[in-house]
Amino acid sequence: MPTFHVYLFEGRSIEEKRAFVDAVTRTTCESLGVEPNSVNIVIDEVKRENWGTAGKLWCDA
Repeated sequence: MPTFHVYLFEGRSIEEKRAFVDAVTRTTCESLGVEPNSVNIVIDEVKRENWGTAGKLWCDA
């Protein structure tokens, strides 16, 4: 049962998230030989003010 936990900056449309979930599911099924109903994807949207890289918040970049 492959499970993916993906962190993204907030702001993507529902259509973009649907396309992403579909693509990851199809690729996982092809590469691992599993059924689509066994693939789980959790999208966790994060505000840029709550994510930092190299000592800086993304909202300040």
